[in-house]
Amino acid sequence: MSEPRIRPGGVRELGPVIWAFSRIAGRATNTAPPAIFTTLGRGKGLFWGWLHFAGKLMPGGKLPRRETEMVILRVASLRGCDYEFTHHVRLGRRAGVTAADVERITVGSSAEGWQGHEQLLMAITEELIGTKDLTDTSWDALRAAYDERTALELLLLIGHYDMLATTLMTLRLEPDPSR
Repeated sequence: MSEPRIRPGGVRELGPVIWAFSRIAGRATNTAPPAIFTTLGRGKGLFWGWLHFAGKLMPGGKLPRRETEMVILRVASLRGCDYEFTHHVRLGRRAGVTAADVERITVGSSAEGWQGHEQLLMAITEELIGTKDLTDTSWDALRAAYDERTALELLLLIGHYDMLATTLMTLRLEPDPSR
């Protein structure tokens, strides 16, 4: 286990509002206050800007919550980001993502047993993480399945969690311990 490059803050470094927010978030995830909040919270105004944007994607997005969590887990799996993966296995469970789903997500779009648009979501995620672009064929498949607003949301969701994985891995954040 490596040490985090920026230590999670307490009430003094975070201010009382972010400190209280992180404690409430820990209750929701049944963990210690999530290090993602107690570390990024040290950026104060930057934290609120990020959280507002992230909240518009999850949980405030148009894509169903279960599908959102599956996409986030696929990003985390592809990036090898233990913090993001573990955090979203917990959150995904609350959105209906089962242990069998998590196994399938780690295999990816070639796994058996996908339902509805799930295989397409996995394939789109894999292509965007791997190439930072979509072929016209993939774009057409995405647009056939989702309206314009949801397609934009999916691109932003994948890009956001790719960026977040980079940040979390660079900061050397370890998964939050359970309560």
